[in-house]
Amino acid sequence: MRNSSDWLYADDTAYGSPHWIGKGLTCVCFKPKGNCQPVCINLTPLQEERLRRLKRRMKVYFDASKLDHQDALRALWSASFPGHELRGLVSDQWKEMGWQGRDPSTDFRGAGFISLENLLFFAKTFSTSFQNLLMKQGRKGVVFEYPFAVAGVNITFMIMQMLDLDAATKPRTFIRTVFLQMLSENEWAFDLLYCVAFVVMDKQWLETNATYMQFNDILKSTRVQLEKELMIDDVLRIEDMPSYSLLS
Repeated sequence: MRNSSDWLYADDTAYGSPHWIGKGLTCVCFKPKGNCQPVCINLTPLQEERLRRLKRRMKVYFDASKLDHQDALRALWSASFPGHELRGLVSDQWKEMGWQGRDPSTDFRGAGFISLENLLFFAKTFSTSFQNLLMKQGRKGVVFEYPFAVAGVNITFMIMQMLDLDAATKPRTFIRTVFLQMLSENEWAFDLLYCVAFVVMDKQWLETNATYMQFNDILKSTRVQLEKELMIDDVLRIEDMPSYSLLS
């Protein structure tokens, strides 16, 4: 059996290189299919500001010595297991949530503090879906399960790669352009997309009766599904995505 740490972080090279081009913060360019000339879309001041805020969030590393990071971990525990006292920030209790060891802070490398924020947002905004996935409720005939929390960190990393938001290089994707429009509609678009991605990933995991060895494949197919839905003409907000209906 493959160790969960082997698939903790998605391999973005497997997704292929984007065929779009971009220029700076104030202008996003993409090349449509065919022989059309690249199309350039100027970002609004609101989009620029919200993108800056999101990029700042993405650059924050988890630091177990910071009180606000400790408080966020405690808040996640309380939202995940209401009524159950947490005995310590380093405890075997964390394994119940799907962290790899007694200290969840060691699992945040690569995705950073925003992955904890995403989990906490999911727990508080869609508590029913969060609890169903965490507690594996209503699942019959499932042989293998994925570690919930570790999968959540991985999903955050996958979305960052898909949206190409943390890249310092020129290439950009059209998906990024679509997302920036959604970000102007809702500052929490990234967190909402995370919640959608989690339930899509879980649905595909169950439908394929996947094993640990197949987790990266499931993550890639989840990304494909998200990209398809983001490209639908009528999808102008995260809430318009067909898979958003899976959340409750």
